[in-house]
Amino acid sequence: MQFEGAMLEYRLQKDKDKFEPIYYYTNIDLPQILTRRECEFFIKEGKTYQQLSSAIEDELFVIYVKLYEETPIEINEPLYEGIKLEFRELNAYKNYPLITFEYMTNHLDILSIIGSIYTYIEDKEWERDSAEIDEDRGVYVLYVKPTGYTRVT
Repeated sequence: MQFEGAMLEYRLQKDKDKFEPIYYYTNIDLPQILTRRECEFFIKEGKTYQQLSSAIEDELFVIYVKLYEETPIEINEPLYEGIKLEFRELNAYKNYPLITFEYMTNHLDILSIIGSIYTYIEDKEWERDSAEIDEDRGVYVLYVKPTGYTRVT
């Protein structure tokens, strides 16, 4: 199999075993597909989808999703050099506060962070809960919770 210029399709669950294609991407690079597959949530056009599973059919990658919630569309963020990754505390009562953010140069950099269970921000350890790609805002988001551990440097 060759994955250069691969294709990705999101399929929405309609019934227990019935899925309908909703978004299709052509000529998408493998690191971006793998990064998207690592995200439990996908936001597009004001709809949040939760990933159910993923598959590969020849050169077509498939991500199966179900509708999680609908919210007003958030405006795209200003474009900067790189791919934005936000770190947010998993705390619904505080509206998932932003801890920090970074701009990465490629999807493998994003994948290396969102694929890790633990990450450190200013010497404090945070545990991964989930990740999302928010196409409406053009960012990846990593939701984390504090472990209480502080790294001594």
